[in-house]
Parts: sequence; structure tokens; C-alpha cells
Amino acid sequence: MNWLLVIAGALVAAPMRYLTDRTVQSRHDTVFPWGTFTVNVVGCFILGLITGAVLAGGISSNVQLLIGTGLCGALTTYSTLSYETLRLAEEGARFFAAANAVASIVAGLGAAFTGAALAQSIWA
Repeated sequence: MNWLLVIAGALVAAPMRYLTDRTVQSRHDTVFPWGTFTVNVVGCFILGLITGAVLAGGISSNVQLLIGTGLCGALTTYSTLSYETLRLAEEGARFFAAANAVASIVAGLGAAFTGAALAQSIWA
């Protein structure tokens, strides 16, 4: 039964990731991959929030499977982050490549910690 929760979350998030990426990127006239950056940071925040809520006893582990593993697993895309960073470097946009790698890690960790702290303040 657990795998059905993961699949259900992924079914929602995979098209959501693609549509969000395309929508965000179409609004920016730059080589920086804002769409991928956005879905990764949002996914990190949601995962932090869900994990914090589970640890505080506010939600069940089934919700963590549905949203944390299924939705966030399909929403975030660190393989695309790696590919886009490499592509930027190969095309000579080394500043954007470095900024993408560093900003994605820093913002992703910050979003996860913020989500976990928010969950603790709500459910603790």
C-alpha cells in the first residue's frame, strides 16, 4: 500500500514540475535556469515542512510517503540541476554555472530548515 502513496504523489508532481519550470523560465530572459531553481527550492521547503510535522507528531508517516517521497521526489530534480550547471559551464557562462550550483544548495538547505522550523512552531 505504501508504494501507491508514493506513486500518487509522483503522478501529481511530475507534470507540476514541468509546467512550473516552463512557466517560470518563460518569464526570465536569462540563461540562468530559474524554473529548475524554483521547483527545487519549493520542494525542499515542502519536504522540510513535512519532515518537521512528522517529527513533531502532527501528521502521519503515510502523508510523508505521499507528499515527502512521492510529490517532492518527482517535483525536485537535482539531475536537471547538474545537467543545467554543466551546460552553462560548457557554454562559457561559468558565473551562472557556479551561481546555480551554490545558490541551489544554499537556498535548498535554507528552505528545508525553514520548513522544518515552521512545522515545529505549528505542531510542537
